[in-house]
Amino acid sequence: MAKYLEFEKPVAELEAKIADLRNAAGEDGDVDISNELQRLEKKSARLLETTYANLSPWQKTQVARHADRPHFHDYVTLGFDHFMPLGGDRLYGDDQAIMGGLATLKGRKVVLIGHEKGNDTESRIRHNFGMGKPEGYRKAIRLMELADRFGLPVVTLVDTSGAFPGIEAEERGQAEAIARSTEACLALGVPMVAAIVGEGGSGGAVALASAERVLMFEHAVYSVISPEGCASILWRTAAKAPQAAEAMKLTAQNLLGLKVIDRIVPEPAGGAHRDPGSAVANLTDAIDDELETLSVLPPAELRRQREERFLAIGSDLER
Repeated sequence: MAKYLEFEKPVAELEAKIADLRNAAGEDGDVDISNELQRLEKKSARLLETTYANLSPWQKTQVARHADRPHFHDYVTLGFDHFMPLGGDRLYGDDQAIMGGLATLKGRKVVLIGHEKGNDTESRIRHNFGMGKPEGYRKAIRLMELADRFGLPVVTLVDTSGAFPGIEAEERGQAEAIARSTEACLALGVPMVAAIVGEGGSGGAVALASAERVLMFEHAVYSVISPEGCASILWRTAAKAPQAAEAMKLTAQNLLGLKVIDRIVPEPAGGAHRDPGSAVANLTDAIDDELETLSVLPPAELRRQREERFLAIGSDLER
């Protein structure tokens, strides 16, 4: 059963009417309602397209958090081949919020790393809702070093509200692990492409997204803090989250202009959760295209490009 967001109510009502007509047609085969069904389906498609073409930043945040949006496991299943998971940080344990391993993308061997939020209550708890702990980021460092050693490109899929803020994570060196993961990204001598596929939250996202190419789904969000957190600081109430989202410039369209990201990946009409297969295909095509361009560059040039892209962020605002 489809899960509709608040702003999708008109679409939900129309699709419910279409479903009722289909049921009526099945019960009474003597009545031909195919023309009416076709008319309503076209109307629904137009309404969905119009709705998603005019989303506010807060509405995009809701889409980015949609429970049915593809997660790491879905990308592995639908877009990559021969995935071999590699676990553990060789220091403490294996964090299930950050997954990684060896994979093949369109015939190209890569090291794939990403956040996994889970898709039901049990798996969300197991994966800690995609909030990585120090051992998760240290696992990512280990996999990036492995990629560098064997000359394999690194692909990261970012989808987290932020790194886990619990006491035990701070006791095990959360800030240090995030900083070293960011450093490991910047030091790579192999191509690295990062993709913001849902939420890109704070340092927990940056630690896996400090690449020379950063892609972003058109309805994903990327910010230093959640809109609710920002609103709580500025206005002492999370109710102001929609206003905070507007001011934070967290959408892909805003961030492309600020040079925080390099490319916007289109989503199917109604968001990636409505057609995960098409969304994953769009993303893997874009990643493969970027890797094809980067694969001919020497290590020194890759590091130089990373340095320059981060120094260029927001540079147009200074003029």
